[in-house]
Amino acid sequence: MNKALVYLNALGLVNALGQGKAEVAARLFAGDVNGLALEPGWLHDRPARVGRARVALPHLPTPWAAHDTRNNRLLWLAAMEIMPDIEAAKQRYGAARIGVVLGTSTSGIAEGEGALAHWLTQHTLPADYAYTEQELGAPAAFLSALCEVSGPSYVISTACTSSAKAFAAARRLLRAQVCDAVLVGGVDSLCRLTVTGFTALESTSADLTNPMSANRNGINIGEGAALFLMTREADVGEGDIALLGVGESSDAYHMSSPDPQGIGAELALRAALADAEISAAQIAYLNLHGTATVKNDAMESAVVARVFPNGVPCSSTKPLTGHTLGAAGATEAAFCWLTLSGYNNDHRLPPHVWDGQADADLPVLDLVRPGQTFKTDGNPLMMSNSFAFGGNNISLILGSKK
Repeated sequence: MNKALVYLNALGLVNALGQGKAEVAARLFAGDVNGLALEPGWLHDRPARVGRARVALPHLPTPWAAHDTRNNRLLWLAAMEIMPDIEAAKQRYGAARIGVVLGTSTSGIAEGEGALAHWLTQHTLPADYAYTEQELGAPAAFLSALCEVSGPSYVISTACTSSAKAFAAARRLLRAQVCDAVLVGGVDSLCRLTVTGFTALESTSADLTNPMSANRNGINIGEGAALFLMTREADVGEGDIALLGVGESSDAYHMSSPDPQGIGAELALRAALADAEISAAQIAYLNLHGTATVKNDAMESAVVARVFPNGVPCSSTKPLTGHTLGAAGATEAAFCWLTLSGYNNDHRLPPHVWDGQADADLPVLDLVRPGQTFKTDGNPLMMSNSFAFGGNNISLILGSKK
């Protein structure tokens, strides 16, 4: 099997922390929760706390107006941040050798909601409504058109693991020599379907999400986009941060509840460590899935305690962004990338923001305190967990290969 390393050479992102690497990093390491706010209009009877992108989302320019959805506007902003890197990759490899693999769960659903409301009152669809932009594959088609690349282009939609699984797929394309570069990441946008849907499952909280707390009572839905340029070369773009390990599993325990024992989740973590050919003790930081739902946190904390018996600094960053669903895996991998990169000169870890009230029924974890740093000697490695409906699990490991 081809075990060639792949590198995450460039990153563009936008979410409730802000737009761009510098702004997002500054607020990430400061533990800024101001992007999550109570807003009316998402639920019919009360406000909902959501993580809306802080930046205005302008309509797409004329050449791409047919793709104009909230989802694609977020993706546009992430792509614009790394467009010089994309253009350089096209010159280096050729447009036909650059693929696109994205994760999403919403695509253009928000526009579909608006079209349906228009139909109910006007008995016709809006003139600018395009059903094709509601299809799950629409973000990849848009990004390929925007960047004028013609390699394999598709979307993975496996709920909250969608964009993490895109990394595994992109790496396979590179290792199989199908592509020389892949634009990989995820995007999801706020819409009533997800806010009301998760509320119907009794999984959302009107308060700030509170992972691993005895008082945890659910998630806040967020939105965002994270887009990487992935290649087999360390000297392209901003640095030599590599995707060192990928571990996937599916326990199929229940449609929406995790296996309480976390057997499948544990398999994913251990598979990522084996793929990276490292021990658990070499992980300097773990980004938890950390949804603050009762069952997920109980399962994940038990798994982390088993895989890391000597402890590992860890945090959930969802109180800073909300749960960005299909974009969560890529967004949280991006936070590991930022932690390892030059955007974090004082070597802080993303803090675990919560009320500090530990659940006595959960194993004690080494939750990152504000200002806590990691050791820079050796080769710091970082892991990110993503778990999804249907028992779909994946863990990613990032670090430089020295």
